[in-house]
Amino acid sequence: MNATGSLWIVGLGPGPAHWMTPEAAEAIARASDIVGYGPYLDRLSLRPDQHRHSSDNRVEIDRARHALRLAAQGRAVAIVSGGDPGIFAMAAAVFEALEGGEPAWRGLSIEVAPGISAMQAAAARLGAPLGHDFCAISLSDNLKPWDVVARRLNAAADGDFVIALYNPASKARPRQIFEAFDLLRQRKAPGTPVAFARAVGRSDERVVLTDLEKADPGLADMSTLVLIGSSETRFVMRGAARPWLLTPRSYGAAR
Repeated sequence: MNATGSLWIVGLGPGPAHWMTPEAAEAIARASDIVGYGPYLDRLSLRPDQHRHSSDNRVEIDRARHALRLAAQGRAVAIVSGGDPGIFAMAAAVFEALEGGEPAWRGLSIEVAPGISAMQAAAARLGAPLGHDFCAISLSDNLKPWDVVARRLNAAADGDFVIALYNPASKARPRQIFEAFDLLRQRKAPGTPVAFARAVGRSDERVVLTDLEKADPGLADMSTLVLIGSSETRFVMRGAARPWLLTPRSYGAAR
């Protein structure tokens, strides 16, 4: 039997409703069933005729399979992520579940609605820190060993990328962010700009600018995007206001 339902994989953005794209909002409005991590679903104003399917944050594959089963029953389903669903989020989980799941699931109409990522939101607050080459690394070792994380951190530092750190610390993983800074301090200059951008766009937003030598890794939690500059990244001072952060487009250009 061919699957007849549909599934949207939706990025809600970092938090504020005005940072949700029209495409994402339309997908939510069209869905009969919305699947996601509870706090993300709490951000939505659902109609009485829409069905909410809430789950814990660490059951991504189970959540994806549930959404695919609903869609295979002919439902119009939206599965939601914070930020962008393609960056350390639900798009990969859905396609992993699809790859190893029921053959009928491959007949579903599946679309990905991108969202503003935490990295983009933080960069917008900071100025222009991603003006040249950058990379994103998740510090979570739930799905990959720490030695892989360490190898990638070292390679990114040696390659002189701006580095955006996702999932820097949680109650279950409090030490990885400290180990990451220990590694980076061995390879990058002490004065390298560092930003801790927490809950950008929300009422509890907090942005801390510092450098690699003075940075306190304990400032980071799961709501924090940590950004470490390249050798080219610098502060643009503006009086008493918080400096802008700039990574210029021309590498090695005279200041």
